[in-house]
Amino acid sequence: MLRRQGALLAAAVLLPLVTATQAGAAAPAARAGTTTPAGPAAVTTPAQPAAACAYTPAVPADNYKGIPDFDPVKAARPFSATLRTSQGAITFKALTDKAPCTTNSFRFLAEKHYFDGSHCHRLTTARLYVLQCGDPTGTGSGGPGYSFPDENLTGATYPAGTVAMANAGPNTNGSQFFFVWKDTKLSPAYTPFGRVTSGLDVLKKIAAGGEDDQNGPGDGYPTLPVNIKHVQIRKG
Repeated sequence: MLRRQGALLAAAVLLPLVTATQAGAAAPAARAGTTTPAGPAAVTTPAQPAAACAYTPAVPADNYKGIPDFDPVKAARPFSATLRTSQGAITFKALTDKAPCTTNSFRFLAEKHYFDGSHCHRLTTARLYVLQCGDPTGTGSGGPGYSFPDENLTGATYPAGTVAMANAGPNTNGSQFFFVWKDTKLSPAYTPFGRVTSGLDVLKKIAAGGEDDQNGPGDGYPTLPVNIKHVQIRKG
């Protein structure tokens, strides 16, 4: 990790998955997003109603690639994404039918090479079982220069293989996301937007390697570096 201080969890709270930047100074690791999984703690938090898709300029704007357009027809087209990492490949099927605003943003950033050269900066191995990625600064506080609304939260659960957005509160999604490597209980506050189809073994290997506890017991930077070399988008 390039910069560990002031990183993942806005505080020494193990629950929220929020991004430090989005959360303000305390950037929880994107809410298991919340760029800090604000998740676990919020298990009882009611889900927020879905909002229309709109990408709103926001700070920070790290590795800025512009702001995506939203065409509902194009956004509904199915695709899969393969993350080529230093620990192996992880592929997930995007839930374009359930979270079109989110998947459209992910595809936009991937096709702009936004994630290339970044690394997954947070691993949790107690109470929450997630690997958080998507921050080009590697600190848990980075973002793409825009935010967008939550989706697909009604009845949301987070079994192993879920790919979901990290955030700093309702409708503050940016670029940070997380993989669930073991069934995890989170409040329905993190948009699920993909399902791992191959590479769950890679995630479990990373988890087995442990983390450095920099955010507290069972929460820190992964011991096995997870560098994202490239994200490949495939139609269908």
